[in-house]
Amino acid sequence: MIELIKNTNIDFMGIKKYTFAFSGVLMLVGVLGVVQIYRGHANLGIDLAGGTSIQMRFQKPVPMDEVRQLLTGAGHAEASLQGVPGENILIVKVGAKGKEEKMVSDQVVTLLRQKFADNPITVESVAEIGPAIGKKLRSDAILALAVSALAIIGYLAWRFEFKFGVAAAIATYHDVLALVGIFYLLGREIDLLFITALLTIGGYSLTDTVVVFDRIRENIRFRKRGTLSETINLSVNEVLSRTVVTSLTVFITCVALLFFGGIVLRDFALALTIGVIIGTYSSIFVASPIIALWRGEKMVEVKR
Repeated sequence: MIELIKNTNIDFMGIKKYTFAFSGVLMLVGVLGVVQIYRGHANLGIDLAGGTSIQMRFQKPVPMDEVRQLLTGAGHAEASLQGVPGENILIVKVGAKGKEEKMVSDQVVTLLRQKFADNPITVESVAEIGPAIGKKLRSDAILALAVSALAIIGYLAWRFEFKFGVAAAIATYHDVLALVGIFYLLGREIDLLFITALLTIGGYSLTDTVVVFDRIRENIRFRKRGTLSETINLSVNEVLSRTVVTSLTVFITCVALLFFGGIVLRDFALALTIGVIIGTYSSIFVASPIIALWRGEKMVEVKR
């Protein structure tokens, strides 16, 4: 209904070598990130690595440097501290330490209450996950991503043809790997909420890709002249306004969630914000060019 971009004639296929090279770098970084996550060498949340998370509310602001020194002296130098500005909330995350896990939360709270005796503390939540469970959750998360890709191939093979399904699956994996790589390089925490963001972005990217594929199929059926690359260029240009409007709407929503959603949802919102950009890029510059390279330039009609 709203055409922000009208009558474009951009040669998207003409720059596919450069976009493929850029995407290749993103995927390599993503593979590195996946390997490091599986090995447990990334910044993993306690739900993937195991450990204890304690959320506490203080009556008055608490100096983070003093908390850090206190925990380091107690043998928790690796502890992660996260404060919520203006709300006097402190989240302490301590990595798994085998049989000591159940004692960690009590120890940390006791230390803080002794240190800040004049600043009453309310324990709002405690989460404890063993390292074995964390490892199992890591494996299950990777399996979930693999199964979703197979489901994508099956669905699009039924709706279009096998080559379209594989192209969409590659584009989805591209988005997932790129997002994992970016988060790994940024040192952001990777937890189950981040895995949820990956699956969400995979679904968003697939939906965007299907819209482009639908237009390509229509133009192949009714446009009997020219090459497949020309038809793909025409199709992408025709849906470009729709793609930009949809992506911009989702992007604005994600940015609002990023700034106003609170600290708990901050990394989740950041993943969605970056993912929307990557997903839009892949629908145009990854999925469609793969179809052109695989099917050749001959205009072969796609099944209904």
